[in-house]
Amino acid sequence: MAEAVETPRNTELTRLDELVGRLRDGAKTWVNLPVKQKAGIARRMLENYARISERSVRAAVAAKGITPGTPQEGEEWISGPYVTLRILRLNAEALEAIAVGRNTPIGKVDRTIDGKLRVQVYPMTLLDKLLFGGLTAETVLEAGATEKDIEDRARYYKKGPDFDAAKGRVALILGAGNVNSIPATDVVTKMFSEGKVCILKMNPVNAYVGPFIEEAFKELIEKGWLAVVYGGAEEGSYLCKHAGVDEIHITGSDKTHDSIVWGPPGKERVERMARNQPLLDKEITSELGNVSPVLVVPGPYSAKQLAFQADNIGGQVTNNASFNCNAAKMLITPKGWKRTDELFSVLEKAIGAAPVRKAWYPGAKDRYQQLTAGHSSIKTIGSAGSDSLPWTIVKGLDASDKSERNFTTEPFCSILSATEIASEDPIAYLEQAVDFANNRLWGTLSACVVVHPETLKDPKVNEAFERAIAKLRYGAVGINIWPAIAFVLGGTPWGAYPGATLTNIQSGRGFVHNTSMLEKIEKCVCRYPVTGFPKLPYFPTHKNAHVLRQAGSLRTLAKLVRSPGHRRLSAQGLIHRIWRAGVRVYPAAV
Repeated sequence: MAEAVETPRNTELTRLDELVGRLRDGAKTWVNLPVKQKAGIARRMLENYARISERSVRAAVAAKGITPGTPQEGEEWISGPYVTLRILRLNAEALEAIAVGRNTPIGKVDRTIDGKLRVQVYPMTLLDKLLFGGLTAETVLEAGATEKDIEDRARYYKKGPDFDAAKGRVALILGAGNVNSIPATDVVTKMFSEGKVCILKMNPVNAYVGPFIEEAFKELIEKGWLAVVYGGAEEGSYLCKHAGVDEIHITGSDKTHDSIVWGPPGKERVERMARNQPLLDKEITSELGNVSPVLVVPGPYSAKQLAFQADNIGGQVTNNASFNCNAAKMLITPKGWKRTDELFSVLEKAIGAAPVRKAWYPGAKDRYQQLTAGHSSIKTIGSAGSDSLPWTIVKGLDASDKSERNFTTEPFCSILSATEIASEDPIAYLEQAVDFANNRLWGTLSACVVVHPETLKDPKVNEAFERAIAKLRYGAVGINIWPAIAFVLGGTPWGAYPGATLTNIQSGRGFVHNTSMLEKIEKCVCRYPVTGFPKLPYFPTHKNAHVLRQAGSLRTLAKLVRSPGHRRLSAQGLIHRIWRAGVRVYPAAV
């Protein structure tokens, strides 16, 4: 049965004043709280969130028009509770290490092909390896970063009382409306990694999640370290300008960001941007979306391998009705590649395995019309109703057309566009496809690259490939896997490629999650085999994703993270249940 969805009333402005004042007082006690006590709070938050998880998923299923007991219900378990629980657990472990004089956990350290430091952040445990066999993730640091920068990670806990953030700061979080773990995990990042108290304004689209967060994080609220408030543009603008708010973090659109920083569109905004004189005089970090590319490197794919990667790409389109900032939006194939038609055939079949979804995010139908109008080669998949949109592939876009709006506008709806680059030569393809993705597509958040291992056995191609990965200006790169896995893992940072300016914000500035608390981050890279078993849970052809909630109870999960003794015993039963269900997703939680 779906949970009744109730949207809380907007918080009155006088109440916002009261809450900000309370947080300013709370900031002084939060910064001085011993690390060991913060670790204990994170553990209690984890167990409390486990208790509200099932109810929060039922509410999301109702709000998004998902039929209970279908694979799409599994999306809400993964992108909601499991991400939140995993990140809380990893934060607790990091704080526990710091409390006894150790550093936050990381894996091996080496260098990329262009000499930058990279740090392995997944897998970190035997359970990681068992649950996501073949998956690795690395955090790449910016040029000039040194081994000392790695050693000095978790800087908030090492800078001492003179460190500005340690004096007590209030952060406003303007919550995301599309993915229900984002508001909660943004709070966790700001509080535990950066030492700031938070006022979280829920997005009106998913304000129904707010009461669950309030219940799970009740301890923080009662002690004046967190406030959850509600409202739209008026309340958000009021808080952004509030003298008691020190900084802002927003997950949303670049248009909302620019309205906050530069004011409404028009002549005055243009003049302010030309003078580089923003209206906002506070630090603002952000995660703002992307025209996410998928680069398919030519290679000797078997029919099974091509179908697996079609499932991979299709899932990046259909997950969450395509209302994801990291949804696949631009498929880039080699010009003249003999396998292109075959790829599209299996891709359309994979996408067709997912039901057409309710277009529940505001403005979706208008964006769909704008980005399909005028295109002659359009493939629609599934029959849309009055409140839904068909899955749609816009084919044959001219990569040289500088006026093509699909290259510069994030659809945030059920559209995947496609273009061709270069030739069947993998080295030429990599060079030109990376250049196109970097310089012609809007955004710097995430990119996927599909490549066959046999192709990389040629040393010259392998070198070209590693240089291509190094050159991609995206905060997360997924090789043979959806780069959203970096959002899920927690130890990996999540955010846009660094270097955006307030006048050209692209996908935003700053990173969240990053439970290793590394500094000077450039990107993360997640690597996966060209095929794996069983199917990944976001694949549209996965028929059992919704049984995730049956693969291991959340109470077992809470017990699993409480003590090493419980962890070892529970892991065996957990793995058995997962494999029996055919759902390889519990890394998101454990």
